[in-house]
Amino acid sequence: MPITETHFDLTANDGVTVEVHRWQGASQRAVIQLAHGMGEHSLRYRHLAESLVQAGYVVYSNEHRGHGKGASARGELGELGPRGFAGLVDDMALLSRHVHGVHPGLPLILLGHSMGSFATQYYLVKHSDLLAGAVLSGTTALDLLGTALQSGFKLEDMNAALPEVRTPFDWLSRDPAQVDAYIADPLCGFTVSAAGMGSMFANLADLTAEAMRNRIRPGLPLYLFVGDEDPVSNKAEWLYPLVQRYREAGLRDVSCHVFGGARHETLNETNREEVEAVLLAWIARVVGKKG
Repeated sequence: MPITETHFDLTANDGVTVEVHRWQGASQRAVIQLAHGMGEHSLRYRHLAESLVQAGYVVYSNEHRGHGKGASARGELGELGPRGFAGLVDDMALLSRHVHGVHPGLPLILLGHSMGSFATQYYLVKHSDLLAGAVLSGTTALDLLGTALQSGFKLEDMNAALPEVRTPFDWLSRDPAQVDAYIADPLCGFTVSAAGMGSMFANLADLTAEAMRNRIRPGLPLYLFVGDEDPVSNKAEWLYPLVQRYREAGLRDVSCHVFGGARHETLNETNREEVEAVLLAWIARVVGKKG
């Protein structure tokens, strides 16, 4: 199936330009919206996007504030701006509403990885009515991660427990080609500013089970997945409290998968075909149920 990749801009209500990428083919069963992680960009998800298009979906992804070519050209990599993480989350909802306008009637599934999954957690308490389903990849209970970071926890420190460490970013994947590509990419490898990082943890009260119970529709299907060597979830230890919170919040369809041996970027892992197959099966179920 021929795949078309296009790029365009949206304008946020505070005037910020939001870079958007779209992949599509002949079939359009549903729309998948991707939200990338910290210190990377949407085009790293081209392989996943093409797999999704081959399965019959349209794929959209926006560059978060402080990320992507535009932010790099302006010297703003890592700077989320005055609205911080809240502005980043609102940009995702802006794209969702655009998608609904372009593809009326098609179900929309939001997939967020790492920082994109944290943004998705906040998105759900404000905009779950826009979605047919949501996916959290490389995710964690944000309050537990925040507490660990305050205590001096660093993701790079997890490299010490890995065999034959070559680079500071081996914790991302067992695939050396993926790690090397990340290191060589000028749009990867940075962290957000201290102010931006702080804004990511500023509204944790919105992510308690009690708060989510009143703000996320209970019928929303949710799928969470990590690798069991992922330091962001403390080797999956901080995943299970998050899963439990969603269930306590009343969500009736919560699935999770821990991939053995995988590190943080399961979608760029040595077993990514397996990871994608499980994801595609879940999406097909949700889209079929929606139909």
